[in-house]
Amino acid sequence: MSPAVWVLTIAGLLAIVAFDLIVIARRNHTVTIKDATRWVLFYVGLAGLFALGLFLFSPGQSGSEFVAGYITEYSLSVDNLFVFVIIMARFAVPSLAQDKVLYIGIVVSMLLRAIFILAGAAAISAASWVFYIFGAFLVYTAVRLAIEGENDESDFQENVVIRGMRRILPLQHDYDGAKLVSRTSGRRMLTPLVIVISAIGMANVIFALDSIPAIFGLTQDAYVVLTANAFALMGLRQLYFLIGGLLERIVYLNVGLSVILAFIGVKLIIEALHGSHIDDIGAIHLPHIGILTSLGFIVGTLFVTTVASLVKSARDNRREAIRIKIDE
Repeated sequence: MSPAVWVLTIAGLLAIVAFDLIVIARRNHTVTIKDATRWVLFYVGLAGLFALGLFLFSPGQSGSEFVAGYITEYSLSVDNLFVFVIIMARFAVPSLAQDKVLYIGIVVSMLLRAIFILAGAAAISAASWVFYIFGAFLVYTAVRLAIEGENDESDFQENVVIRGMRRILPLQHDYDGAKLVSRTSGRRMLTPLVIVISAIGMANVIFALDSIPAIFGLTQDAYVVLTANAFALMGLRQLYFLIGGLLERIVYLNVGLSVILAFIGVKLIIEALHGSHIDDIGAIHLPHIGILTSLGFIVGTLFVTTVASLVKSARDNRREAIRIKIDE
């Protein structure tokens, strides 16, 4: 992409972030399901319009790569929501402050992810063997995710940075609504929201260690990688309020995500082998996995995962209802 397109895109993303901040500042009630649904549709619609623009005005496969990357990043980001729920519960964040906490935490993680993406793109352009590292890491992550199963409170532990902030910063014990700074006994003190925001931002960055190599397995275009990440993260906050309760019903989410990560990891390794002019391993021919094949696999896996999870949840609920009747 030309420098002018980069500048316009970044300016547009910053405008959306600023608009989001204005909405939060004017909201004086907790986020309702209706609010969340409206905003999720708004952000998905923005991503759709951006993809349409790429299909119409960008040469090559940028549009298809963005769609595949956006769906991958958004689906992997859903796993973040489990940790967000745990963090909010762990710190007993007031309902009215949760929207603000998520907004600031996600904006911080967007800036940090941008650095990771640019560094990753530079590494890939300098040496194709980076694909081997990314691919092997994704396969390892997929296996670990499949073995660990569902998220629970053990997935969130205060790291050294968070514990250090507790010792260094002038923190008060109680919240003061959605304020980050409060006055206690004539002294300005930070509220616990500062710690919560830091925890949200760090959790997002840690998850980027999985998701950024995954999207580089679909495209090496830094512009597509950056915008797909940005649109996925911007819609994540509203998704938290919309499907927070539904997450417990998607019991096979980790299985589906592990399958997607393993698929992209294998795809990266195959591309690295092709880059080393290795097209066959013995009698096995290494296929070229196109972006449309990748997109179809990702969407199909998410569909099967969701349907299987909802079927299992419904079956478990019926069994629980029968057990309760028998006990009565």
